[in-house]
Amino acid sequence: MNTTSHYDVAIVGAGMSGLAAGIRLAHFGKKVCIFERHNAVGGLNSFYSIGGRKFDVGLHALTNFVRPGVKGTPLTKLLRQLRIDRAEFALCEQKQSRVAFGPAGETSLRFTNDFTVFEGEIAGKFPAQIDGFRRLVAAIRTYDDVSLDIAPVSARSVVRSHIADPLLEDMLFCPVMYYGSAQEHDMEFGQFVIMFKALFLEGFARPLDGVRVILRVLLEKYRAAGGERRMKCGVQKILGRDGRADALVLDNGEEVTATHIISSIGAPETERLMGPPATATPLAPGQLSFVETISILNVQPAALGWGDDTIIFFNDSPRFDYACPAGPVGVRSGVICIPNNFDYGPEQKLPEGIFRVTCLADYNQWAPLAEENYQAEKLRWFPEVQRSARRFLPAVSDASLASALIATDMFTPRTITKFTGHIGGAIYGAPVKHRQGRTALENVYLCGTDQGFLGIVGAMLSGISMANYHILQKG
Repeated sequence: MNTTSHYDVAIVGAGMSGLAAGIRLAHFGKKVCIFERHNAVGGLNSFYSIGGRKFDVGLHALTNFVRPGVKGTPLTKLLRQLRIDRAEFALCEQKQSRVAFGPAGETSLRFTNDFTVFEGEIAGKFPAQIDGFRRLVAAIRTYDDVSLDIAPVSARSVVRSHIADPLLEDMLFCPVMYYGSAQEHDMEFGQFVIMFKALFLEGFARPLDGVRVILRVLLEKYRAAGGERRMKCGVQKILGRDGRADALVLDNGEEVTATHIISSIGAPETERLMGPPATATPLAPGQLSFVETISILNVQPAALGWGDDTIIFFNDSPRFDYACPAGPVGVRSGVICIPNNFDYGPEQKLPEGIFRVTCLADYNQWAPLAEENYQAEKLRWFPEVQRSARRFLPAVSDASLASALIATDMFTPRTITKFTGHIGGAIYGAPVKHRQGRTALENVYLCGTDQGFLGIVGAMLSGISMANYHILQKG
């Protein structure tokens, strides 16, 4: 065997979960190497450069934010386990966000990092539902969402046992699904709890310089702990023998061995590396993907009247339909993110205005397009996505917006697959999660999206948890 290196742990993919797993293991003296096919770390939460500007992908906000001194939360656990001082992330809180439903957002629920604001909004606009909502919140607070053994339960069924108004039900599900659900129409209750806590009971924050700050901190911690990293060096195959992984074959044909392998690239994607299962049905990939438009403005959004809201989750239909759309893009619901509208303090602001809009999209209608048709479809859908989102913001004339516009970009499901390897451009992976991170090979484990801890903080905690559970706790 042409084996040149052996590691205690090989990690496939340099996303947030893979980096966190690597840091945790390296802190305890494990010889660790992360293998990443692309030239940038971060996976679904990375950045890229066009025309001298750096664009975040994935990160609208870091969820699970709590203020200093609050203990026992995902963020504080993450910082402790990775030995990060919270000041290193330089997090700035959101101003306020909204859930807006109706053709022009006629029903709107405002929320901040103070949960009583959201509770008060529901009490004022859904007075008949507030007692049920409080019972639901009590159930969420006591639910053990980090357990690796809890049986799945329908979130819709649990929420309906407390909430009788379909509009409020959908308004609760819209943000939670857009920020974490790989399942159409419904989600597993444990996943709902994770995201509800992350968005509403805790909150949103962002470094001034975006995801680059978080990635820089993670890389510094990993290097300082002695971890190795091989970029532009993907894993082509995981070779198995007698129920265990025997070696990894890299894209360049080199073979390396490892006592343990942690894969952050997704369950179906990892299974594909291991080869077809001997008896079981292959794992089904996710069906939910997105497009996102990004507009760069020569004014602060506040100058257009868009200075109040950080993130807006919108839906114009009688019911919220979270599913793969019939057309290439579904513009009837989505997410608006205005990164300028975090509280950076009086002396700091982003140098340019940024207006981002995310909508559901169908990978199968984007993937087969010839390049010329692909670019034409992007040109067609960019203004459609923008027009739909602008209904939920204070009115700005087309001429005023056009005069402020200095650069644009758009990514599609095809972009997601190209730069992450996720089958079908599935941002949140497969609908079935593997809470214990186990695979068909006993020394290959999943972390990240398909392990089941959601959000950026959740992804990092997934890497930590799988490193602890499968390797460190077992010596």
